[in-house]
Amino acid sequence: MSKVLVVDDDLGIQKQLKWSLTDFDVVFADDRESAITQLRRFEPTVVTLDLGLPPDPANASEGLKALEEILSLAPHTKVIVVTGNNDKEHALHAIELGAYDFYQKPIDSDTIKILVARALHVSSLEAQNRRLMATRPSMGRIIGVSESIQTVSKRAEKIAKTDITT
Repeated sequence: MSKVLVVDDDLGIQKQLKWSLTDFDVVFADDRESAITQLRRFEPTVVTLDLGLPPDPANASEGLKALEEILSLAPHTKVIVVTGNNDKEHALHAIELGAYDFYQKPIDSDTIKILVARALHVSSLEAQNRRLMATRPSMGRIIGVSESIQTVSKRAEKIAKTDITT
């Protein structure tokens, strides 16, 4: 089951997200420090991050610092920032910093489920792409796992090594 880290200091939001995200293995943090601890411990694929974290919940500075730290430690993690109704500017700044997406409160269970599922799907595709690129570095532009593609790729590699000048 995919791990999702929920970073929010509001216990009510934590409970709502736990109830909404029953299809996922959800872990919680309520500030930047505990978020980094949970990130290192559980290596979640997706993080939902409230930008209004203590010690300054009225400002997004702590949440933005958490975002930067999460992405520096786990750059492939998909971070969905969660903001208050009138905080779209900070959410867009978070996207510029590397957040995957943003969501404005109040929480809608169906919408957040879709966002998390989509983030997991994109993460899975990106991981598969990285694996494929690593396994065939000499044929880096051709991506395929079928037997036919593999056969053609091997032949092309052999032919490419042949000196055909006379």
